[in-house]
Formats: sequence, structure tokens, C-alpha cells
Amino acid sequence: MSYGFSALFSRMNFIDRWSLMRNSRKETLSEHTAVTSCIAHILAVIARDRFGENVRPETVAVAALYHDLSETLTGDMPTPVKYRDEGIRTSYKRVEREAEQQAVSMLPAEMRPVFYGYVTGDILNDREKMILKAADKLSALIKCIEERRSGNTEFDSAEESTLMSLEKLGIPEIGVFMDEFLPAHSETLDDLIISAEE
Repeated sequence: MSYGFSALFSRMNFIDRWSLMRNSRKETLSEHTAVTSCIAHILAVIARDRFGENVRPETVAVAALYHDLSETLTGDMPTPVKYRDEGIRTSYKRVEREAEQQAVSMLPAEMRPVFYGYVTGDILNDREKMILKAADKLSALIKCIEERRSGNTEFDSAEESTLMSLEKLGIPEIGVFMDEFLPAHSETLDDLIISAEE
């Protein structure tokens, strides 16, 4: 018997994000997932250690790894379409949940309960879900910054709307990340190395 779960996960390499936008460099779903997982872990550690929140950084990071797995079956629906109206949003959520269940079914039966909560995000408490959402938005913001630095103004309005979405979330670790981590995303590798040595 062969199980397709890890092969499905690998297919994130083939799905491009920002399909309605002109990109100076394509971003795959796999790249987005890796960055989002790293940011989610950082945010959760900040929430736990600086603000005393009851969050589990490792659990949040693993859930972030799987947060877009359903898109290997549904594709990446552009944000303007996905959130156009409540009917589309509700229908897409249903399709997304069905895809998550289909993905989990590609595991051995005894492993499915372990993975289900990570793939669906149901393993997370409400605070952890907000952290994952913030990490997803921060990953998008970083993409917008990279595109702007490349001279591509196509992402200007996306950057503005992403900043507004982050502000609406209103969790303090977003501010910490934006003050202490985000500026480095505009630096060269040499700058990063020099800063680390100081």
C-alpha cells in the first residue's frame, strides 16, 4: 500500500501564488509555507515569552506547515475572488474543508487523527489561530516588500491592504515582529551578517 500524503505535500512546489499579479519573481506555495511557519513560530514565542499568552510555538509552527495543504487540490484562489462576497467565501471554505479531509485520507488510518488537527487548524486554540493568521499576512507583506524593492509597483495596493489586515488583528506580537524583525527583510545578506556580528 502506498500513501500519497507526503507526495501531495511536495506538490506545493508546483503551485504559484499571486496569480493575478505581475511578479518580478514567482513565489510557490511551498516557499510561502516555509516562511509562514518560521514567522508563526517566532510570533508564538513572542506571545508566550513576552506577553504570557497560553500558546504552543511548536504546535503553531507545524499547523502553519500544513495550513495551505488543501490548495494542492483546490489551487490558490486569488484573495479578490475568495473574499468577493459571503457566498463565494462560504462555498470556498466548504471546498477547502473537503480538500483537507481528502488530504488526511492519504495517510495510514492510525496516523489520520494525529494529522487532522494540524491540516485543518483545529488543533489550535483561538489565540494560536490568530497568530497563524498574522504569520500568513506577514509572509504576504514580506512578498510585497520584496516586489517593491525590485521596482514592481504592482504590489503597492496589496501591501496597503495587508497592513490594514494586520492592524485589524490587533495582537501585540505583530508590532514586535514589525519593529524588530521586518526591517531586516530590506537588507542584503552582507548587512545581515555584519548586524549579527555587532
